[in-house]
Amino acid sequence: MIFALSVIPDIDILIPFIEHRGPTHSVIALSIAFVPLFLVYGKKTAPYLFAIIQHPLIGDYFMGGHVQLFWPLTTRGYGMQIGIKSSINITAELVAFIISMLIMIENKDINYLLRNYRPKTDTIALIVPLFALVAPLAVKFPIDVPAPLIPAHMLFISMFLISIIKNQKR
Repeated sequence: MIFALSVIPDIDILIPFIEHRGPTHSVIALSIAFVPLFLVYGKKTAPYLFAIIQHPLIGDYFMGGHVQLFWPLTTRGYGMQIGIKSSINITAELVAFIISMLIMIENKDINYLLRNYRPKTDTIALIVPLFALVAPLAVKFPIDVPAPLIPAHMLFISMFLISIIKNQKR
């Protein structure tokens, strides 16, 4: 679920009248959307809020720039505009990948992903990050991903696909 939430802000790519990195990338809008969840589930909601907010704060702020972090208060774009192929971006993404893999190993999430039985809702939730990893191929091919990052992308795609396929066979 956390993987699924982390890509939700990019839903704006699929909605023609919403600017990419606009309202769906706003820390204010995302935080307000989570208020009902905090009221119902309390602090257990925090990791999910962090997962969704890290997308505009870490990923798009550094690499893409022009992120409307404080929409609706302002439409001003923020960001460092570091290129996708810069050594800074490649290093940051590889570090994030390694940290996420270590967390998945420590929490035994990889075991959970690759086991045969999970609730169907988990399988449906995995389709979201899988789509986020594969969809750019439909928009632009060849995709502009730096070569050192391709193995990390392929590993995540493989884990999600294997998990979805194994759970469909039951």
